Amino acid sequence: MAYATRDGVRMYYEQAGEGAPAFVFVHGWCCDYTFFDPQYEHFGALGSVTTYDLRGCGRSDRPDDYEVTTLADDLAWLCQELEISRPVVVGHSLGGNIGLELAARHPSVAGAVVAVDPGPFDPLPEFREVLAGLIASLEDPAAEDPRRTYVANMFLPTDDVDRAQRISETMCAVPRGIAAAVLSGYLRWDGRAALARCAAPLLVLLSRTGGSNDPSRLLALKPDLHIGVTVGTGHFHQFDAAEQLTPMIERFVRVSM
Repeated sequence: MAYATRDGVRMYYEQAGEGAPAFVFVHGWCCDYTFFDPQYEHFGALGSVTTYDLRGCGRSDRPDDYEVTTLADDLAWLCQELEISRPVVVGHSLGGNIGLELAARHPSVAGAVVAVDPGPFDPLPEFREVLAGLIASLEDPAAEDPRRTYVANMFLPTDDVDRAQRISETMCAVPRGIAAAVLSGYLRWDGRAALARCAAPLLVLLSRTGGSNDPSRLLALKPDLHIGVTVGTGHFHQFDAAEQLTPMIERFVRVSM
């Protein structure tokens, strides 16, 4: 087991491979370092790979601050601490938002960013309302934990049932207060400003079109954005559509770096 400690907060990480290109994988809300296993294995055979647990998740410590800017600062510090130069930062869900904020806030760190089904960069009011309700339920100790129902809606009927169960168990293991704090931090985050400041090549890989992250909305905010859409997949398409998603990442890295 390997840990790096920033300002008293221990973060668990794992590394494999060597050389360039370097990849850093950033999991999403209430997930852990294993949530990019297919890509970690694939790209670890081609270069160096790093994956880690965000503060509050998995084996990492559980402090109080969960702003997206703080999570991006953690990532910038970890890259410096582990001497990872200009990596491709691949983030799923909230991890995609963290990757974008990293590129905007620390432009010398990331060589490129891949956001895999990220949280909306510019959420519509109805999405904000859904998250506000989720936060309220998480903060109410008398309410049933809403995560199992919320997570179940991220899968398609064709998704692997056993995998879906494992994902749900992992996400529900994070304390409710931390889960709520992370979502509250996300709602305070200014994704439009981060998009405007991001100079690194940016690929967004969606599992569906429409809503807050519809390609037309994203391209209006950032015309030089690269967009890919997987077919017949749920939110965790890095698992159930690795054969679609991994080659798109590989091609993006080849043509943009």
